[in-house]
Amino acid sequence: MSLKSKTALVTGSTSGIGLAIAHSFAKDGANVVLNGFGKPDEIERERSAIEAEFGVKAAYSAADMTKPDEIAAMVREAEARVGAIDVLVNNAGIQFVAPIEEFPPEKWDQIIAINLSSAFHTMRAAIPGMKARGWGRIINTASAHSLVASPFKAAYVAAKHGIAGLTKTAALELATHKITVNCISPGYVWTPLVEAQIPDTMRARGLTKEQVINDVLLQAQPTKQFVTVDQVAALATFLCSDAASQITGANLSMDGGWTAE
Repeated sequence: MSLKSKTALVTGSTSGIGLAIAHSFAKDGANVVLNGFGKPDEIERERSAIEAEFGVKAAYSAADMTKPDEIAAMVREAEARVGAIDVLVNNAGIQFVAPIEEFPPEKWDQIIAINLSSAFHTMRAAIPGMKARGWGRIINTASAHSLVASPFKAAYVAAKHGIAGLTKTAALELATHKITVNCISPGYVWTPLVEAQIPDTMRARGLTKEQVINDVLLQAQPTKQFVTVDQVAALATFLCSDAASQITGANLSMDGGWTAE
């Protein structure tokens, strides 16, 4: 089954993993709703390019993922403008790094809100429609940090562990409704955000680009290769297929062997 005539809402999709997932869904025939931060002209360029390239509807919502009312409104507006939400991808996420005793409480609250609570609010809004239509796919972007921890990432690790638990609970609740709920747990993914960090790390640590990549960024990944956004998008698209209809409640690692150790 292709996603033709289906509608997918992807949060955090104005760049990186989320945008790649939106592109993959659109290529498979789905209408898509983008959401995330960015410059309005750049977002509009991406939105219109999706429509032009794939011949589907593409919309954008600027809903703030820390605000439950805006999240609920985003789902309602998407259904009115584009179509019933058949596929929901909770991908929005931010990061902050500090020791627990120095971790700003407002940063903790923001990360939990965007990385974890927003997924609850989107699911709460989208599930009734999926149940009524007897079909749905919910995919949560977790992380290798949904399975293992790293120091100084208390809020991020807590949120991603929470996403894994939320995924399992929703999968059990929806198991008889032909709605699957899974999470994808990538390791380090090559994105513009990661690439932009390399020069600063080179200067700060006195390392070459290759040393930063292999000894800092990819230290935990046995393959010593980045996951690509297209690989994550391909897995997300597969999870929407009939072949994946019995995959639910799963936490699918895509981390170059990181969590095998």
